Amino acid sequence: MARIGITGHSNLTADTVPLVREALADALTPYTGGDLVGLSCLARGADQLFAEAVLDAGGRLEVVLPSVDYREAKVRADNLERFDLLLMRSALVRYMPHRTAGKAAYADANEAVLGGIDRLFAVWDSKPSGGRGGTGDAVEAARTRGVPVDVVWPEGAARER
Repeated sequence: MARIGITGHSNLTADTVPLVREALADALTPYTGGDLVGLSCLARGADQLFAEAVLDAGGRLEVVLPSVDYREAKVRADNLERFDLLLMRSALVRYMPHRTAGKAAYADANEAVLGGIDRLFAVWDSKPSGGRGGTGDAVEAARTRGVPVDVVWPEGAARER
């Protein structure tokens, strides 16, 4: 069984989305023959693209939500339908013990993902996060504990400014 988590940028440009979608599908190819489980917090951008790629590959999706109010507080109106569809297709949904979304809730969610995987995919432009809990920090935490990290950043990918 392969348990793969995701970390990545939420602010991908519209032109980057199909590039990342294809790159994630390619990266998952070696794991599609067995029992693939993907762990995601379902944030817009990389997390949702990964969740869709796992489901498309026939894998199971497990979701870790940072707080009880995450959907209401953090999911934008234009992303609610997609978020809800992925949530409904999840095999397991786990909430961190926080009523409200915030730095501690995100840290606990990241820790739960890292503690439940044997590989991390990072949709990451390789720029440091500066200790603010971003993608670079998640990559560093995974590497520190010996979790293999596959950086997925296709040629031509960009983030919104």
